[in-house]
Amino acid sequence: MPGTNLTREEAQRRAELLTVDSYEIDLDLTGAQEEATYRSVTTVRFDSAEDGAETFIDLVAPAVHKVTLNGHALDVAAVFRDSRIKLKHLKRGRNELTVVADCAYTNTGEGLHKFVDPVDDQAYLYTQFEVPDARRVFASFEQPDLKATFQFTVKAPAGWTVISNSPTPEPKDDTWVFEPTPRISTYVTALIVGPYHSVHSTYEKDGQVVPLGIYCRPSLAEYLDADAIFEVTRQGFDWFQEKFDYAYPFAKYDQLFVPEFNAGAMENAGAVTIRDQYVFRSKVTDAAYETRAETILHELAHMWFGDLVTMEWWNDLWLNESFATYTSIACQAAAPGSRWPQSWTTFANSMKTWAYRQDQLPSTHPIMAEINDLDEVLVNFDGITYAKGASVLKQLVAYVGEDAFFRGVQAYFKRHAFGNTRLSDLLGALEETSGRDLKTWSKAWLETAGINILRPEIEVDGNGVVTSFAVRQEAPALPAGAKGEPVLRPHRIAIGLYELDGSGKLVRTDRVELDVDGDLTDVPQLVGKARPAVVLLNDDDLSYAKVRLDEVSLENVTQHLGDFTESLPRALCWASAWDMTRDAELATHDYLELVLSGIAKESDIGVVQSLHRQVKLALDLYAAPERREAALARWTEATLAHLRTAEPGSDHQLAWARAFAATARTPQQLDLLTGLLEGTETIEGLAVDTELRWAFVERLAATGVYGEEEIAAEYERDRTAAGERHAATARAARPTEEAKAEAWASVVESDKLPNAVQEAVIGGFVQTDQRELLAPYTEKYFAAVKGVWESRSHEMAQQIAVGLYPVLQVSRETLDATDTWLASAEPNAALRRLVSESRAGIERALRAQAADV
Repeated sequence: MPGTNLTREEAQRRAELLTVDSYEIDLDLTGAQEEATYRSVTTVRFDSAEDGAETFIDLVAPAVHKVTLNGHALDVAAVFRDSRIKLKHLKRGRNELTVVADCAYTNTGEGLHKFVDPVDDQAYLYTQFEVPDARRVFASFEQPDLKATFQFTVKAPAGWTVISNSPTPEPKDDTWVFEPTPRISTYVTALIVGPYHSVHSTYEKDGQVVPLGIYCRPSLAEYLDADAIFEVTRQGFDWFQEKFDYAYPFAKYDQLFVPEFNAGAMENAGAVTIRDQYVFRSKVTDAAYETRAETILHELAHMWFGDLVTMEWWNDLWLNESFATYTSIACQAAAPGSRWPQSWTTFANSMKTWAYRQDQLPSTHPIMAEINDLDEVLVNFDGITYAKGASVLKQLVAYVGEDAFFRGVQAYFKRHAFGNTRLSDLLGALEETSGRDLKTWSKAWLETAGINILRPEIEVDGNGVVTSFAVRQEAPALPAGAKGEPVLRPHRIAIGLYELDGSGKLVRTDRVELDVDGDLTDVPQLVGKARPAVVLLNDDDLSYAKVRLDEVSLENVTQHLGDFTESLPRALCWASAWDMTRDAELATHDYLELVLSGIAKESDIGVVQSLHRQVKLALDLYAAPERREAALARWTEATLAHLRTAEPGSDHQLAWARAFAATARTPQQLDLLTGLLEGTETIEGLAVDTELRWAFVERLAATGVYGEEEIAAEYERDRTAAGERHAATARAARPTEEAKAEAWASVVESDKLPNAVQEAVIGGFVQTDQRELLAPYTEKYFAAVKGVWESRSHEMAQQIAVGLYPVLQVSRETLDATDTWLASAEPNAALRRLVSESRAGIERALRAQAADV
């Protein structure tokens, strides 16, 4: 059952009426191994501001057995409908409600997810409640501003462990009775239940002792690098507690690596759930460890910003996510002993490119979006909410000063602990500590959509001396269909001047920091200086804007992009080149040549891997069709050459092996993959371990070299949950009509696949070398997608709506088919948004292909 959509107005009315005190939740999970449902008993105590008032409590359940309000049994058939229980004739003051229901385990990653590990045949459970899915486990007033205490009692099978927000008690008769939590929102409560493996430690400082736990399935225990995870966690505790001047607000801190998780992680108070792909079974590059560390720190930051102080309504979701993203990167960059002081390079190269892409879609929206109902927020976990918001917070820190920013944050936490807030509460605190009026800043940055472009305008005399220097700001028109008007914004930026030194390296020789406002800002500080080789606007990546290079700088960067001595200016130039390619200002074949000329000098492995993904995307979608195969051949030959010459055993070698596997195409290249799998070919230092084997197998399946027999044999080598997903991807990737029909039917015509396997099948189904084979599925997609959306849970429906859109059919016909469907199908706003975003990708690809001449 998808669950009834809650509107903002309904939530406001309910918050005005109710003050919720406490929940007591009793769950019987003893049949979890075999049964589809479990008994849920909820007792909630709340105050009503009015006598005789009416409201409702939320519950998604296949059966409700009993509803008792203030001692009176209600007629279940009369009061329970469409995931809501009507509550009439409330008493002014204290009310008590008890609901007895059978709730369902899920395989969608929402509510109480159940996974059976094929290694030990044991069930593993965990909850995922954001946005509205606590109501799948217990009756709840499902909105963030109705905070309460939560006391869980859980009966579980013998030998299992139960973890929740409160410290784990000693069980009695396999029943676990937890202490009540502090006042928190429903969506950050949690239960994780099963025969999990665990490692324990503590965080200790100045008399403070916080118990720490790390959990995973026993089948992953041999790969769990708990010491490294604890190290990052302790660095986060040190840095956040100093910057926030507020002690960690909960009694313990557990991190639980759980299976089939839809997101990266979830900030449940004191019980963070994390996707267990972060327990690395095979060799990964340092970029993967950096990403995992950022996720760990992101969720830890949420303990303060999100859990201790929580948004009143989902309009301010961005503030939760942006703050956690900004502070996690800042911690990685500045915490003593951090392994990733270059984390702002990663941010510029990955998070901001995500934001720029999102901000150029027809669904672009202000950072502080108007969220009218749950459907809207469910599709708003996007590049604006996370990455643009974090970029703007970085700009705000530059604007008010780091010390003033964190002093304001400290006052905010102390003032609103365990309460709910709006954006104005944070901005008010920052105005007090910085002395800056942030109302104009907020209106320009947070309440409008779109990206500005910054260009340098430089004039020099005959001796190469700068006679005029200004920064031109542009506000391009918003994408067709987007709401709002383009605006110019105040930007705090740095301008970096770079020269080639005697060794051919690009070194920064000067830096000017200033405010850019309006359409043209003069920079008199640079007049009279010699014209440098490269002028880089937004150096140090302080602001959020697309940056263009002047003609001289562009020529020098094209020749020497890999020669910057620092990683961040390289990343900014790489990002600018990618942005120009997406905007059809740089031809795809020129982008390929730029990457090929500079990537060998790129030391940052995260940047290298991003370039791999971007080149592949550009060649698959943005290359002119008549140029595509030759460009792919050139790229594949380059990946193999780099693989053979990379330092043996290095991260770069592994990255090039994966890049080669993603695009190998000639018989000789595919023979090499086969030989590496069978051991008849070797490359010094390259360990063809479990995950790399699957990358090779999936490519060989997609090219028709491997069939069912070889895929099954590989699965026999890796009879794990991950192996099952990889095998599903490989089977769906096979270039036959039968394989495609089977994959389509398993996803679209059936709802039996669990979330992670469905995602794997979709990933295999869409193969860029199989455009003709996939062409008939355009019509099938539009015939099915609305029905899928209306009958599946949100996560499952979104996977299908986005993943199976015919993104490879770059043609006017696809645009027309999309437009016809949008005009006739009457999809709800959330589905309309997702399909419109995919349509925009086709439009962009057509423009880029036309420019690739």
